[in-house]
Amino acid sequence: MSARNIYFPILMQQTPEEFGERLASNPEYASRWAREAAVNGNPEGQLAWGQMLLNGYGTTRDMEAAFRWFSQAARAGLANAFNMVGRCHERGWGVPIDAAAAVAWYRRAADKGHAWAQYNLGCQYLHGSGVAQDYAQALSLFVRSARQGNEKAMNKLGRFREEGWHCRAKLAAAKRWYARAAARGCFRGQFHTGRLMMNEGNVEGAVQFLSASCNNAPLPFCREVGTMLSQHPNQRLASIGREALARADQLVPATVAAMAATALITRAD
Repeated sequence: MSARNIYFPILMQQTPEEFGERLASNPEYASRWAREAAVNGNPEGQLAWGQMLLNGYGTTRDMEAAFRWFSQAARAGLANAFNMVGRCHERGWGVPIDAAAAVAWYRRAADKGHAWAQYNLGCQYLHGSGVAQDYAQALSLFVRSARQGNEKAMNKLGRFREEGWHCRAKLAAAKRWYARAAARGCFRGQFHTGRLMMNEGNVEGAVQFLSASCNNAPLPFCREVGTMLSQHPNQRLASIGREALARADQLVPATVAAMAATALITRAD
């Protein structure tokens, strides 16, 4: 099927793998497919089209339109859409910031077992944003999310254990949670694993995990870690810091082709 001719009935017969391959390799085709599916009333297509509009992938960025399409998909009861409507309210994407509305939408998705919504709602409770601060609720939600394999929730559990938030501080348990998050590619889990190894004098391990973290992290985090490490007395660690600062100066945001292909929309930070 060429990018010029998109027929919705045939389109919907493709496998998820075929969708993913086409969407990842051809932004123009991806946007045309998603829009065609969206206007034909397909909720997953509405979700994918909203994500493309949000990120400007294959189309002009339009956050207000993205919010409208996420809201349309939410009417079909998609937990992913509930989560994204919550994200829009939390971040002010196409709609005024409203932390309480974000909490309400995250809760709807979390109640359906959506791992990222559980994580997002946990963060709202942790910081007292749109809801009264409640470490117990946050901890419960992070545990539920982590049990589904969410690496960011695992990292948060490491923070709970290291800092002793609503639980007894236990560094060994914190290390295990950070390591689990790191193994799944969480740049914060990689950073904390490397940070603890650095503090313990394990330079080899610290170099491995801090390098991985800086390679995976977004620009602000790279700059923060780079600033911290660039003047370290150990030259190997200082070199990681200098490389992170150099990378931060030229970092380009990654495309969201894979997320758009599967409509697995997640928290960005």
